[in-house]
Amino acid sequence: MIKLNTTELKDKARTLRAGDKVLLSGTVYTSRDAAHKRIRELCEHGGELPYALEGAAIYYAGPTAAKEGMVIGSCGPTTSGRMDVYSPDMLDMGLSAMIGKGERSEAVCEAIRRNGAVYFCAIGGAGALACKCITECEVIAFEDLGCESVKRLTFTEFPLIVAIDCVGGNIFLEGRKSFDHSREIV
Repeated sequence: MIKLNTTELKDKARTLRAGDKVLLSGTVYTSRDAAHKRIRELCEHGGELPYALEGAAIYYAGPTAAKEGMVIGSCGPTTSGRMDVYSPDMLDMGLSAMIGKGERSEAVCEAIRRNGAVYFCAIGGAGALACKCITECEVIAFEDLGCESVKRLTFTEFPLIVAIDCVGGNIFLEGRKSFDHSREIV
């Protein structure tokens, strides 16, 4: 198990390989379809982004409201493919990591390789458990989008698996394209 902080992602993403298990800690931003659309519009019109993309990690999630005594409600990953139209540009602007579930387009895979980034998968269907690894949550943009607003989260050893790495490893292509099978895979 590799323990990583988001402050290390820009440098360490190039060392991660498909199948690696990671416990991620640090700042992560939620962003889904509607927020990605607004971020693209801000970029196109020279607006100020809600967070710096350089070295950032995005979690494709729309958390539910927090119950009493909790910082966040259920917070599982959403299907990443819906963000594929936006992801290559964001990776080219310095995004280091994306977290979600499911396969990505070839354009996203190429942008991951080109930029030395990484795509992690979180465990789908375990949002109620995932929230226990989130110690802080603050809405920072697009509050009108409700659960799809952009939030700044603090992860504490959030369990992930490297799904797509920057050297072409891709757990979704096993059998069609190889990745480093010498590392233990869960």
